[in-house]
Parts: sequence; C-alpha cells; structure tokens
Amino acid sequence: MNPNVNIIANRLSLRPPQRDSLEILARLCDIVPLEKNTDVAQALKTVQAEYVTVTDFERDFPSLCFALATGVGKTRLMGAFIAYLFKAEGIRHFFVLAPNLTIYNKLIADFTPNTPKYVFQGIADFAVEPPEIITGDNYESGRGIRKEGAKQQRFGFEIGAPVHVNIFNIGKITSIETPKGAVKTNVPKFRRLQEYIGQSYFEYLSKLDDLVLLMDESHRYRASAGMKAIGELKPILGLELTATPHVERGGGTQPFQNVIYAYPLSSAMTDGFVKEPAVATRENFNPKNYDDAGLERLKLEDGVRIHENTKVELEVYARENGKPIVKPFMLVIARDTGHADALMKAIEDEAFFEGRYKGKVIQVHSKQSGEERDETVEQLINVEKPDNPTEIVIHVNMLKEGWDVTNLYTIVPLRAANSKTLVEQSIGRGLCLPYAKRTGVGVVDRLTIVSHDKFQEIVDYANSPDSVIRGGLKVVYVTDERSKVVLAEPEIVNRIAEARATYGTGGTAPAQQQPLLFESPREQEAAKATLEVIRREFERLPRSADLTKPEIHKQIVEKVKEAITPAQQELTGIAEQVNVAEVVAKTITLRNELSIDIPRITVQPVGDVTRGYREFNLNLASIRLQPVDNEILIQELHRREQHRLMSGTGIVPEKKLEDYLVRGLIDFNDICYDDHAGLLYNLAGQVVAHLRSYLKNEDEVLNVLQYHQQALVNLTHAQMQEHYEEKAAAYEAHVSKGFTTMRPNNYSAPAGETERDFRAPVSDKQDIRKMLFAGFGKCLYRVQKFDSDTERRFAMVLENDKEVLKWFKPAKGDFQIHYASEASYEPDFVVETKTVKFLCEPKAASEMNDAEVLAKAKAAAEWCAHATTHEKQHGGKPWTYLLIPHDVITDNKTLQGLAATYTYGGASSGKR
Repeated sequence: MNPNVNIIANRLSLRPPQRDSLEILARLCDIVPLEKNTDVAQALKTVQAEYVTVTDFERDFPSLCFALATGVGKTRLMGAFIAYLFKAEGIRHFFVLAPNLTIYNKLIADFTPNTPKYVFQGIADFAVEPPEIITGDNYESGRGIRKEGAKQQRFGFEIGAPVHVNIFNIGKITSIETPKGAVKTNVPKFRRLQEYIGQSYFEYLSKLDDLVLLMDESHRYRASAGMKAIGELKPILGLELTATPHVERGGGTQPFQNVIYAYPLSSAMTDGFVKEPAVATRENFNPKNYDDAGLERLKLEDGVRIHENTKVELEVYARENGKPIVKPFMLVIARDTGHADALMKAIEDEAFFEGRYKGKVIQVHSKQSGEERDETVEQLINVEKPDNPTEIVIHVNMLKEGWDVTNLYTIVPLRAANSKTLVEQSIGRGLCLPYAKRTGVGVVDRLTIVSHDKFQEIVDYANSPDSVIRGGLKVVYVTDERSKVVLAEPEIVNRIAEARATYGTGGTAPAQQQPLLFESPREQEAAKATLEVIRREFERLPRSADLTKPEIHKQIVEKVKEAITPAQQELTGIAEQVNVAEVVAKTITLRNELSIDIPRITVQPVGDVTRGYREFNLNLASIRLQPVDNEILIQELHRREQHRLMSGTGIVPEKKLEDYLVRGLIDFNDICYDDHAGLLYNLAGQVVAHLRSYLKNEDEVLNVLQYHQQALVNLTHAQMQEHYEEKAAAYEAHVSKGFTTMRPNNYSAPAGETERDFRAPVSDKQDIRKMLFAGFGKCLYRVQKFDSDTERRFAMVLENDKEVLKWFKPAKGDFQIHYASEASYEPDFVVETKTVKFLCEPKAASEMNDAEVLAKAKAAAEWCAHATTHEKQHGGKPWTYLLIPHDVITDNKTLQGLAATYTYGGASSGKR
C-alpha cells in the first residue's frame, strides 16, 4: 500500500471512491512522466495499457477525467490530489479552474484554512504553512510570485516556499475588462503585462515546470475559448472532475474519451453516499381536473406541506441523535424570469399560507447581473447555514450552475421538461447528505420531487435501464468487478460438519486437516443443536467452563433432545439412535477449546436512583404544519417504497385537543402517565397554543393534530430527552453474559480470489483487504481477512508464539466498548495465552497519539479492568490491552515481549 495514499486517505477520511481515485493518481505518477512537453502519444499508450476506458487525452497534455457522482465529494478529492502530488512528487504549483462564479467562490472558501469544509484539514504538511491561495481577484498584486524560492522561518524552523493554489473561473481568464479611463483592448487581463509582476500572469504560469491543472465541473467549458487559453499554459498534468462526463454536441451526447475512473449516481445511491430521490403526487390524482394555474398552485402548496413535514422530522432526528439541526429549503424551478417574479409575488402574498414565507424567498436566474447577482450567489452559498432565513429558492435556467447543498429536500419543477431532464437535472442539486452518510430514517435520507402531472413518466424513467438512477452511466464507463460472498464459519462448526478444519497444529508447522468430531449426520445435527441451545439460553453463565457442570449438562441434554425429537421419531426402528448426552459432552468440550470467553459488560447505576423529566418550554419556532385535505402518496424512485403523510380518517376523536398528543406520548416506554401527567399536559398545551397562534380556526388546529400527530409527538418526546434526569449514588459494571457464542463472518472478495497462505509475503499490499488468508494453526476461524499487511505479520507473531493458545479477529458486535456518545470500538485481535487474555490493536506509528486512537485505548483498558474483575471472581485469566505501533511488529517478536512495552496503562510505556 502506498504510504502517502494511506496517510492522506485516513487524514481526510476519504470515501472508497475518493480513495480509489487517489490510488489511480498515485499509479499515474509512477507511469507517466510529470514534466513539460512530455511525449503525449507515448503517455497515452502507457495509460491505455492499464486503463482501457481512456482512448484520448483530448488535450495537448496528459489529462484524465474522474467522473464521480454529485454528493460523493469532488472538492475534497481535489484537496487529496494536491496533498499527494506535493507530498509524493514535490509539486508546488496548482491551477484550479471553476466554470462560474458560484463554484469559484465556494472553492475559495473550501481552500481557506479555518473554514467548515477546509479541504486540507488534518494534513500535517500544511498545518504550519498552508498553501498560498491566489485567485482571479488578487493575482495582479503579485502575491503568487513574491514567495517563490524563499525560505521562511516559522516557530524557529526553516521551511520551504509554500504550495501555490491558483483558483480561477473561466470568466476571470477571458475577461477583457479595462480600468475606467484606460485604453480599450481585446487582450484578456490574464495576458496583460502586470506592473507588480513584470510580465503577464499567464506568461509566468506557462513557464512553470510543475504546474498541474485541476478542472472542476469540466463538462461546462470544454469547448470554450477559456479552455483553449488554459491549454496554452502547458501544464504537466490535467485532472478533470465532473458528475457529467459528456457534452451536448450536434443534438446528441458525446462522452468524454479520457475517463479513467467512473463512480456513477447508481453506485452512490447503492452505497448510501447520497439521498434517495422520490417523486410525490396525490392519490388517484387526475391532472385533467385542473387548469394550468390550479395545477401550479396545488404543486406549490403540496411542496410546502412536504417541506414543513420534512422540517419537523429533521429536527426530531437531530434532537434524538445529538446532531446539529438541519434547516431544509424547497427549490421551485420556474419557466422564465417573468414566471419567477410572479411566483415570488404569489408565495409571499398573504393568501399563500398567511404570508408565512414573506422575506424567506429568493430568486436565482441568469439575467441577474452586477450587485444583484453577487448578492444572490452569496445567499445560495449561505443557504445551508441555520441562521439563513431562506426557505424557498426560485430558480431559472441555472440548474447547471453547480451549487450543491446538503439541505435541499423538496423540488417543485414548474417548467416544461421531459422526465429525463426532470430527474437528472433536478435531483443533481440536492443529493448531498447533511450528515455525510445515510441515517436509516426515510425522511432524513430522502429528496422529493413534486410533479403530479409527470408522476408516472418520472417513475417509468427512473426504473428504465437508461436512467442514471438505475445505472445508465455505469453501463458506459464502469466495468463491474464480479465478487463473491465468503462465509467464514467458526472452527467449531467446521470440526462438526466439515473435513477442512485446520485449527490445532500450532507453531510454524503447516496446518493439518483435523478429523471430524462426528461422522454421523444425526450426531452432527445434535451437535449443531447443542451450540444453538448454548447460544440461546446459557450464555448468562459466568464462564463457559460451567457448561460442564452435571446439572447444567443435564439441562442442555434435555433441551437438545426436544430440538431433535421429531427427526428421531421419524427414524425410530430404522436409523441408529443418537446418544445425545455423549454428543453434548463432546460438543461442549470442543466448543470451549475452540472459543475465548468474552464477557458482555454494561455499566449501571447502584443505590438510590431517581429518574424523570424536568419542567421546560418546548422550542416550537420552526413548526408551521398545515392542514391536508388529501392523502399525499410518495413513491420511492430507487427502492419503490411508498410513504404517506398520516390521514385523519378513522382516528378516534378526543375530548380535548391536548389528548391527541398525550395519547401518543404515553406509548413511549420511558414515559409513565402517573408520574408525568402534569408535565405531559403542560407540553401538549404548549403545542396546541402554538398551532392556534398561526392557524385560522379550531378546525384547522384539529386537522393538523390528527394528520401530523406522530410528528408532533416525536418532536415533543425528542425535546423531553434533553431534560431527562438520572441521579445515582454510584455506578458499577454488570456482566450480562459470561461468554458469547462465536458467529459466522461474512466476507466479500473478487470472484477469482482463492485462499492464500498467510505466511507468504504479499506483493500487492494495497489490495490486501480483498484477499482471503488461511493456513492458520491457532486461529478460531479457518479463513480471515486483514486490513493491512501489519495485521498479517501480527498473525504470524501469534502463530509462532508458544505461549499463545488461540486468537481471532472479532466482528462488529462482538464487543460493546463505547468510547464516544454513539461510537463503539472493536479491537483488531483477541488473543488467549496460557496465563493472560489480550485485546490487541496494531496501529500505524504515526497515529499512536491520535485523539480518537487514545480514546478507544482508554475505553478498551477500562473494559479490560472490568473483565479482569469478573474473571478473578470465577477463576479466569486477567485481560490486558495492547496498542502496538506497526513498525515494531516483526517475525522475531513474541506477544509477551510486545506486552512488556505496549500495554496501555503499563508503567513501562510512560504515558501508556
């Protein structure tokens, strides 16, 4: 594995497609000369030999396109590209090109330190001296040249000249603007002699021998004059990023010929990196019943209803999960600027939901210019901020502007378009997830298009093979790698039913086939039943050794007999009967030999404990739910799921309005009516009073309480959690299970992957996560996968150590070690020796002092302390946690030797 790729990918938390792209760049640096005036034809042949999708660079210099779906993170990938080229290749000059002012401003913000989305966050090389940012607005000052070649002093250390990142848009390159009173000229400012530079900035850049060009949304300006000028800069490498790797030409679509990596929308949706698009309509809706104005009004109103419902659900999710509250907005796509003006007037009118959205609507269209356009662009960039008042954006002819936000949840297209355009252009603006990953909550993860009249067309297109949602782009640019599922059973299961078991050879001797414990199918069935009975009913015992006690053994035998009785009766007098007691005894003995007791530990309060909710005032400022006169049907485009906003039909009427909410609140397990009745009616009264403050009459209040009962109940309950109190005299660790039964591990691997000898050196270390390893003598699974070659070498240490009895790599859920509010930790290895049990974490030496690594280590060490207390009470072995730097793991080490230095909390390791 390329160490620079690994460091950057970890520091920037790159997603798999981002990391794949970075690995491809690293390979390009190995095979393509990064120098001016390189042999482009030869470079193309070299690239084609490894990347068959590249048929032409389409430039006079090597240029490759990375086609990543919107929402995956192209800007962060640009940061990773720059960090790698500087760290690995020493390149210091970069030119980032944006298609328009919106993206230009966004890129400047994202490349500026101490901003929320800073692309170099965590990159050590840029911590002391961040890259110098030169833009189309400040290059004339000469700031991109003054520091060239200069050594600087920082904190007493001499550092080299900084990395230069130039950020321009096409307009800045082609502009022929001249100062007031100056002679008019057709020569672009970019090419004019600059007083502070002594030459044109274009000329200066063109002479650099390490200029790399990064093109964001490159499909927007491929054929422009600005792109021709960029080519004349003669960069040593071009890196293009776009979600749309084709251009419209001659009435058709022309794909890029230099796509080296494609990760289409269909893949991003499958992997959960973007929202799920959905389309909304009314049940049994017939557009013929409406004139154009009525249909437009209906779609706007339904869009607002969905928007308001989404706003509530987002707040509930944020409060329940301790996340920042996301303020959603609705996008309305208008026909033209006149239509946009009319829509804005209608939406801000008192007749539209009582004028609730006055001052909360902005227009964006291509005819805006000057200060008006700049102000609107700034509002677009800031629309994600919670304090931004905008809730509705009216958009004209700017869907391709490239402003991608995370809080767009509802789209109402009101301009004529076919289903393909509606889906591909509309959803492209709102697919980014606010929490960077799917939450599992439908509303939080969903982007809804309101298009009653186009409903069926959109659904049909989304389900068609040519749809980008179903994988249209994938067919053209990506060759699917076939994979297979590998089921790795615990060795105990292999010994019962398979002849391929390898456990028990030990040392450095090659693994030997072990005999099956039971040859008879009936005995194997009884043995499997024994394991299931133990898993289901006997893990509560303090230790697995208790399974051999006569009274426990007898109970297990009886339950196994019950489990296999039907089969026994069918074969009475025909087949040989099973000696269940003998099978159970043998299975328990082998099970204990082929497992490691891992207690399930929870920390609980003891002594006098008081629990309850404090009195408080609900925060209802964002609640503007509206009455609904028909059920709204939402049909998922991708999953084909159906969702409905609750209907009041069939709801039993309550005597008091507050009862609609109280009835729902007492259904929660943590709320006792007798203990909290006063608080519940107080909170319900606050909600009713709030609804009365903006709805017209009691009928509308009743309508909202019926239709949106669950949303209001969930919001109230979520805010109650912030005021929950639990006070205890002390806390103690509780062991709910003395041991757990080992479960199968499921791995994915390339279809052609076969099991490898874990002792054989791995040449392609970057692919080690795809590999399957076997040949172990002490591992409790016959097959294992490793995340790094360090882990493979650590497995060799364990296999060679005579003191080690057994080990395995735990799966998710095997431990409940919590190191943060919602985060749990699974150590890399569990090891049992003759005297001690270990949790082991091989870690990159550079990450040993990482805050998250140390937080996990602290939690694991505390878990080991509790587990040791439990083990000592029941005659077991102590637990120890090892945090081991990768560069000390060699074949001549022993586990005890490593433990002497790297036991977390041990005196020998100083701070550890």
